[in-house]
Amino acid sequence: MDLLRAAWLGVVQGLTEFLPVSSSAHLILAREFFGWNTRWAPEIALAFDVACHVGTLLAVVLFFRRDLAALAAAVPRAWRTPPDPAVRRLWLIAAGTIPVVIVGGVIWNDRIQDAVRTPAVAAGALLAGAVLLLVIERVGSHGRDDQSLTMTGAVVIGVAQAAALVPGVSRSGATIAAGMALGLRRDAAARFTFLMSIPAIVAAAAKEALDLRGAALSSDAVAFFAVGMVSSAVVGYLTVKYFIRFLAAHRLDVFAWYRIALAAVTFAWLALR
Repeated sequence: MDLLRAAWLGVVQGLTEFLPVSSSAHLILAREFFGWNTRWAPEIALAFDVACHVGTLLAVVLFFRRDLAALAAAVPRAWRTPPDPAVRRLWLIAAGTIPVVIVGGVIWNDRIQDAVRTPAVAAGALLAGAVLLLVIERVGSHGRDDQSLTMTGAVVIGVAQAAALVPGVSRSGATIAAGMALGLRRDAAARFTFLMSIPAIVAAAAKEALDLRGAALSSDAVAFFAVGMVSSAVVGYLTVKYFIRFLAAHRLDVFAWYRIALAAVTFAWLALR
């Protein structure tokens, strides 16, 4: 039963980390709806989150391996002017990462995190994000690629990524919406924001791993984490691959309506329990 639960939560993480529906909200709500919070020790839940983050990290690194190789090769040329496209993208990603480093590393703390990791906050953020997606789809033109992005635009997308520390906002939803507000095509915004998410996912997994130092985990727990990591990695890779294809020809409305439905179910559940 525990392994099936691990596989299911890994699937949820792999799907929702990259779709604009918020992985953190789904993990919070899944645990609350099914009562799994009361059955796991805190260190087990935290270690499982680390494993799922590592799985989705492996997925996005594998999918963008050629882009990442080009970015790594551009590092020695980073200070040359004028910058070539790979160097420019490297600096854009660096600029976009600054807001989440400041918010996550300086402002965010355990008290804030505990206050916002609730079903009510997640549902409210899901609803607000749905409205944002519906509005963004209907305002402005979305025809440019990420080579048109400026440093200021990258920081704007980075601010959106920092806002996604609140469960329910959704890293991909907020950053893709920000990219589209700046005139980027949906698929171009997704490719850039998924690349930009890699440092943030690494940082999140590292922070959670540091919080686990000294924790004693059984061999059964390790198997549990491995199942979650593998399922989140496989599903995450497929999600990135087909979501980017989907965005080339489809709007984000379906995800907005899904968010609205999930928020409504959550508010109803909170009112009745």
